Amino acid sequence: MPFYVSPEQQMKDKADYARKGISRGRSVVVLQYDDGILFVADNPSRALHKISEIYDRIAFAAVGKYNEFENLRLGGVRYADINGYQYDRRDVTARGLANVYAQSLGTIFTETNKPYEVELVVAEVGEDAETDQIYRLTFDGSVADEHGYVAMGGQADAVAQALKDEFREGASLEEALRTAVRALEAQDSDRHLEASSLEVAVLDRNREHRLFKRLAARRIEGLLAEGSSGSSGGEDEAGSSSEGSSGED
Repeated sequence: MPFYVSPEQQMKDKADYARKGISRGRSVVVLQYDDGILFVADNPSRALHKISEIYDRIAFAAVGKYNEFENLRLGGVRYADINGYQYDRRDVTARGLANVYAQSLGTIFTETNKPYEVELVVAEVGEDAETDQIYRLTFDGSVADEHGYVAMGGQADAVAQALKDEFREGASLEEALRTAVRALEAQDSDRHLEASSLEVAVLDRNREHRLFKRLAARRIEGLLAEGSSGSSGGEDEAGSSSEGSSGED
């Protein structure tokens, strides 16, 4: 004889299940800097990405079960490609993509026995910081319009508090990267994150056409070293010139 479970209890159990799965993953931080949006993930894998390009000005970051957020990423790429082809590339926006993801996640959460154990950020870089868009989506399809920074996965509360204490609007890429790394390290005071343990990418508004760029470990090391040594603007420019050859996929 089947047991009766109230709808409220069923939804609560699903939500608790999804939250536990997400908290077991490693954290991801998304934050704005002077030239765009920075994505930093605690992820030593060079094959299984938590951060990916979706379209010209749009990127995606996720935590949770890889196979589930990878399905969502692929669906987002198809949505962007089809709409950009049928209409205009300018019609593909982070807000539209976030709405599509919200509908999918909401349907999965309410109509299936097992919810997706994922949390997502969809970000679009604008002409300036005021027009940047960052949307955070949770496992039940809820959408939040974020400003400045977002922390997901792992001990997200500790990471978010560290970001709140250190985040500064208009920071350089070096400063923003150091802020993100220190926030990720706040989960464990004994852990020091090396460049090889990080997955880093940017949406750089100064680039042309495709604004997404993944940074290689060597470039990450250079940025962290420049930031910690307080290097001059000339050295920053030299680092930017080497970025094009080693940082792209």
